[in-house]
Amino acid sequence: MLAKRILPCLDVKAGRVVKGVNFVDIKDAGDPVELAKAYNDAGADELAFLDITATHEGRSTIIDVVYRTAEQVFIPLTVGGGIQSLENVKDLLRAGADKVSINSAAVRNPDLINQASDRFGNQCIVIAIDARQRKDSNNPGWDVYVRGGRENTGIDALRWAQEVEKRGAGELLVTSMDADGTQAGYDLELTRAIAQSVEIPVIASGGAGNCQHIYEVLTTGKAETALLASLLHYGQITVTEIKDYLSDRQLAIRPVS
Repeated sequence: MLAKRILPCLDVKAGRVVKGVNFVDIKDAGDPVELAKAYNDAGADELAFLDITATHEGRSTIIDVVYRTAEQVFIPLTVGGGIQSLENVKDLLRAGADKVSINSAAVRNPDLINQASDRFGNQCIVIAIDARQRKDSNNPGWDVYVRGGRENTGIDALRWAQEVEKRGAGELLVTSMDADGTQAGYDLELTRAIAQSVEIPVIASGGAGNCQHIYEVLTTGKAETALLASLLHYGQITVTEIKDYLSDRQLAIRPVS
């Protein structure tokens, strides 16, 4: 059995880590380089760095902060936000990223997924899917949103997950916009539906409030990785506490060294 992973996420705006609820009400959570080093030392399995306003502001990811962050960590680093081209992917990998996360640009130009996977390898390509449940009872499911959750594409999340897998994505980062920042639990229905529709690993994001939520999304939700943000940033729980809880329940995890 493959070990499940714990992945702290640094949502970065104007060079600072921030966190909101349902993609709004943004609050400061600290310095990205300091937090990255702390999570590396605490035993996190991977780390995500997402420049959450890069696409909306029409700019590329802040490379200097990525470089300084990568210098402090010795675990895989996924970087996303503002990636528009193969040149952006190359620059981020050179700055120290192990993987890149593409969202809006992949929807606008799906061929970018094929091109990036062919050039850099599918192990480097994570496709982020920000999804919100449709309110229409006659058309149940989830729509894909882009531009930091500002724009509904009308694309069905499950069909999009299957398409990006065929195009060469190596991993999916699935964020429930309904659950994001609420600490009321992951959207198990969304995560499980996508995980069961593809063969590639799924990272579950949005809604972690306690260790039980994390256990549920890694088992019932079928995710390979649990992404966390505010729960860790504000000191409500530690990586060690999470891993001890999961280990006690016989879940395969990487131990904290």
